[in-house]
Amino acid sequence: MDRKDGLLALAALAVLILFLAQEQRIAGASGLPLDDAWIHLHFARNLAEGAGFSYNPGHPVAGSTAPLWTLLLAAGFLVAGPALWVVKSLGVVLTLATALVARRLARALTRPPHPAPLECPSPFLLSPPGRGRVRGGEGKGEGVGVLAGLAVLGSAGLAWGSLSGMEVPLAAFLVTAALWAHVAAREWAAAILMGLAILARPEALLLAPFLLFSRPLTSGRAVRLLGVVALFLAPAVAFSLATVGAPVPATAAAKVQGGLLGFLLGAREPWTLALVARPWRFLADWTGFLWTQHPLLPFLVPVGLLSLARQGRAVLVPALVLVAHPIGMALLAPYRGPSFQEGRYSTHLVPLAVVVAVVGLSGLLRERRRRWVIGGWLCLALVALWPGSLRYAWAVQNINAMQVHLGEWVTRNLPADARLALNDVGAIAFISRREVVDLMGLVTPEILAYRRAGETGVLRYLEQACPDYLIIFPAWFPRLAALSDRFSPVYRVGLPHNTVAGAAEMVVFETAWSRWGRSRAPCPKT
Repeated sequence: MDRKDGLLALAALAVLILFLAQEQRIAGASGLPLDDAWIHLHFARNLAEGAGFSYNPGHPVAGSTAPLWTLLLAAGFLVAGPALWVVKSLGVVLTLATALVARRLARALTRPPHPAPLECPSPFLLSPPGRGRVRGGEGKGEGVGVLAGLAVLGSAGLAWGSLSGMEVPLAAFLVTAALWAHVAAREWAAAILMGLAILARPEALLLAPFLLFSRPLTSGRAVRLLGVVALFLAPAVAFSLATVGAPVPATAAAKVQGGLLGFLLGAREPWTLALVARPWRFLADWTGFLWTQHPLLPFLVPVGLLSLARQGRAVLVPALVLVAHPIGMALLAPYRGPSFQEGRYSTHLVPLAVVVAVVGLSGLLRERRRRWVIGGWLCLALVALWPGSLRYAWAVQNINAMQVHLGEWVTRNLPADARLALNDVGAIAFISRREVVDLMGLVTPEILAYRRAGETGVLRYLEQACPDYLIIFPAWFPRLAALSDRFSPVYRVGLPHNTVAGAAEMVVFETAWSRWGRSRAPCPKT
């Protein structure tokens, strides 16, 4: 590491202070901005405690589309215990590492062309080698590198991701490192990092064919990349088949709303929606999301792509994934748009977008103008970073005030062996440690077939599972909430300023099958 890396570390600290200060001001306590993050924590704690990859101990299930992140959290919990500071520390370190790698990737892309492959160290090291460095253009390359690193740290999505408890920083780091290894023609390293990246965020799979066709296609290159990726994915696919009955985790099977994966899982939709309307909508949403990361990104990415085109296929083709990503999401496995939940399904490509954008600016980053260009970029970054910190803080407040609060209420008020049926299975399950039935199917894949019939099917499943308590958003399940002979409300939580929860009110119902109810209804399984 050198002084420029130290500058990036200080920038990371400044962004961290901003987000944590907003969190304390608005939420009043540390927390996570999505209930889904608590799902990772719950899986990870069970793993660390020896219960395997399960949500309800003793019942293994593929319920994570980011199993590598879950495993990393489990390792952290095994060493330091299941604490929020462990989760957030991992996120912050990975985000800083992503910025350091982005700096080197940007420098490599702005060095003058020469006959030998671009010099680059192993992607697992952060210090460049002493030999083989190109002196010409170093000033401009340094400016591009520093700006890329600062811009990565100043993007709202990555700042949010670093503290979110989600897989965002891990996926961003692995994708950026894979691209860095690819530019250096270190194909084994690129293949390994690519396989790991897909286990951190499955949308990263779309980058693999772009890496494959970015250089002349040979059987050796194809076997190396595709073989390594297949080797990494095989255990996850086998586990999903064994526990979910599908090659994808229950989380994917529950959420996918169409496209190729939806078609294979039995969903049908109009072809005009699948092939035209949704891809166009996702592309527009992706453009808007990039604007929220920095106002210049949507304009400079095309300029950067044109600049990379002059350097050749090896660097241009992988960068074209920035165009293909939203279209691929729409065609293959659509759920929500690229901007959904602060871009959690797309932020792994933000470092690449930043690098491509600053390469487009490289002509302005000569010695005399460098500070002015970097200063101007950072000033504009605040346009996105400040509201991003507010969204993060309000999201933490929402999850703490609703799901975390309900987890604590359950712990204090309900029997330790009560079975809960939930539509949000994260914080409530983690804090209360109760057995859960997931109405959305993320960790209870058996309910997915029933969900196709809507609330009627969900009720049919509940009549077989016989949970003691039902905790739901009534807005999501109005028919269930209205069945007073089956479900009696006992506690309510509302959010006056809801920004992230699925609805503004969540209600605890005692079910007719509750083992602690006054007149327990018979359950088919008892």
